[in-house]
Amino acid sequence: MSRPRTRKGEILKLLAISAVAFTFTFSLVPIYRIACQKVFGIRLDNTAAAAPVESMAGGDPDRVVTVEFDGTVNSKLPWSFRPNQVRMQVKLGEVYETTYFAQNDSDGAIVGSATPSVATARASAFFLKTECFCFTAQTLQAGEVRDMPVRFIIDPSLPENVDTVTLSYTFYKNDYATERLAERTQPTHAQPLAAR
Repeated sequence: MSRPRTRKGEILKLLAISAVAFTFTFSLVPIYRIACQKVFGIRLDNTAAAAPVESMAGGDPDRVVTVEFDGTVNSKLPWSFRPNQVRMQVKLGEVYETTYFAQNDSDGAIVGSATPSVATARASAFFLKTECFCFTAQTLQAGEVRDMPVRFIIDPSLPENVDTVTLSYTFYKNDYATERLAERTQPTHAQPLAAR
């Protein structure tokens, strides 16, 4: 016959589970950064968007490349989404900004999440976004129109044989966040008082 667990053993077990959960939570940020860089080809940069890039060295500071912009939506998301500018000439190492147009074509509020990608694959490690709507989920009310900004820098050490970089986004419907939003915005009806 097994002895019942001691209270001390249960407390130690709960503390161990809490420590594992705490460690896992803090490991999500570097895992996200690695996934962005290795899977989607994006490096996240937390520097201020307007700050000059002093840490970037190498390459020709007067070199100019073409950046092309593309945007699509998943078939489940009833939004219109496209870049406001399809092409831009940029000088390496300088901060640039562009915007994407988004419109909710449905009759209800929807939350969308954007997945970015950079082509060519060789250029992805040199394309740094300092501000982007893709960093957080976006909520558009029924019929709402919004211009969403992207600020970026291309590292001057971009390989010499790369003269065009393409930044693409695909917007997906965030089903979970949309359902939560609908639950929060539904009117609550007062229940009738029971007859006494």
